[in-house]
Amino acid sequence: MDSKCLMLRLLLSFYIDSASTVPDLLSIFHEQEMTETVHETNGHGYLATFVGKNGRFVILRVHSHGLVTIDLQCYEEDNISQLDNLLNALETKLKALLNGNITRIKRLPALIRGAKVDRYWPTADGRLIEYDIDGVVYEEDSAYQNIKILHSQQFGNILVLNGDVNLAESDLAYTQAIMGSGKEDYAGKEVLILGGGDGGILAEVVKQKPKMITMVEISFIVIDGCKMHMRKTCGDILDNLKGDCYQILVEDCVPVLKKYVKEGRMFDYIINDLTAVPISTEPEEDSTWEFLRLILDLSIKVLHPSGKYFTQGNSVNLSEALTLYEEQLGKLSCPVDFSKEVVCVPSYLELWVFYTIWKK
Repeated sequence: MDSKCLMLRLLLSFYIDSASTVPDLLSIFHEQEMTETVHETNGHGYLATFVGKNGRFVILRVHSHGLVTIDLQCYEEDNISQLDNLLNALETKLKALLNGNITRIKRLPALIRGAKVDRYWPTADGRLIEYDIDGVVYEEDSAYQNIKILHSQQFGNILVLNGDVNLAESDLAYTQAIMGSGKEDYAGKEVLILGGGDGGILAEVVKQKPKMITMVEISFIVIDGCKMHMRKTCGDILDNLKGDCYQILVEDCVPVLKKYVKEGRMFDYIINDLTAVPISTEPEEDSTWEFLRLILDLSIKVLHPSGKYFTQGNSVNLSEALTLYEEQLGKLSCPVDFSKEVVCVPSYLELWVFYTIWKK
């Protein structure tokens, strides 16, 4: 059963005396037949919880520095008009008690907890986004990750890997950016795609009639899910692992790259769609940085001297992480130059950085 949390926030222009404010609010809760429990705050304002017979639960917090918060929790089938009336009554009473000394009042939309379909997903820079997701169309676990495809009314189906929004059917801008934003001619070229299990990059590059595309994706489960539920992105390209000008290798790309280095293979374009730049150098992300450095170094070794390497970076707001990545580019076995482009990817709801890298 879903529950909802409605929130009211008031920021005041002065320090507040809870002893003179709270008593007048209590009558409103008592009218709702809610039982009060006051909690010790060691002199830091006032904190009380109120429980109603119908399962409603309210947290009232009066901070002495001038902030009042009211959190109201209820079940989905609760009477919304009654809840609105309760918050309206509290807001009206507070306005009267505080004599207009309120800097800001903010009532937040209800947060839905325990829903069958999770609509809340974080951006790369730590903001919580509520999507208009109304269904899970696919979910499987591979040996490497949890794979979900969710349906959004606005963005179409969205591929989510380990809780990270990867790509939606609306996100052609992502695919175009990681291919060079329409500035490259893939006709007759040798192309290597690392990752890309949603098939979007492969489908777009094939249209330009390259000599051969080799795509290396570690998870057949991602491919299988996307060919069924992301067809606005991949079309029918994932229906077969081989075509006239492409092959899909369902393998770990690291040994494949090492094999290509040993064989002296060269590619005109390498598109790395494996993972975003880590947001920090915390211990749990050390392995990701090491993986990125390894992929970069191996890729540059199989990149034609006049070729280009494309990859995503991360959110434009994560400037420190992007700087760390750019520092890695100066530590490769072969010297490189790079440029970057900032693109709005619809379902990300944030600006995203893409890199173009080439040998000096």
